[in-house]
Amino acid sequence: MIKAIVFDLDNTLVDFMLMKRRAIEAAIPAMIDAGLKLPPDDIKSLIDEIYQEKGIEYQKVFDELLNKALGKVDHKILSAAIVAYRRAREASLVPYPNVYPTLIKLIKLGLKLGIVSDAPALEAWLRLSSLNFQYLFDAIITFDDTHERKPSPVPFVKILEALGVKPDEAIMVGDWAERDIVGAAQVGMKTAFARYGDTFNTQNPNADYELNDISELIDIVKNENNLF
Repeated sequence: MIKAIVFDLDNTLVDFMLMKRRAIEAAIPAMIDAGLKLPPDDIKSLIDEIYQEKGIEYQKVFDELLNKALGKVDHKILSAAIVAYRRAREASLVPYPNVYPTLIKLIKLGLKLGIVSDAPALEAWLRLSSLNFQYLFDAIITFDDTHERKPSPVPFVKILEALGVKPDEAIMVGDWAERDIVGAAQVGMKTAFARYGDTFNTQNPNADYELNDISELIDIVKNENNLF
């Protein structure tokens, strides 16, 4: 019997890559207006290089950009970038279609809800709080809680312990097959691949289920629990 649903956060509940792209697109002209004398494409290339090296969650991307471009951090340009980035991020941070009603229906079915994210704790909670999702989940495990990234079994074991369920009583929902699906399967969880959030053109995620829309979870749970 399924007693809990565990979600990845980015590109499963929220369109993280859309938010990131629009935030960077807003920051680039803001930096130019503040005095950064580089073509927009060159700035974008530098930002992409930094994220490639440091990871997409790197919090000092604009500091490093300015050090590379100017040999120092110009706080006028930095502040312009941060303000433009944050404004665009807040405007672009939206859940995928049907996320909110699906979460509510799962709760009404008596299921516990959890999140396992590789994001730093503060960033994960900021995204959840921006959407008023922080009240809907029984447990949230971030990178800061384990210092292990998926597919390590550690965060999956920790979320199961926090939810008080056995591996075969939980379904893991995620968009990154090599991390979310592999990591969950190796500890014995059932898995659902969030096809709607896939950014890798994954051909065979090797999941128990594939979701073209998150609302499909409702029928999956009902079938698993013989509720029809």
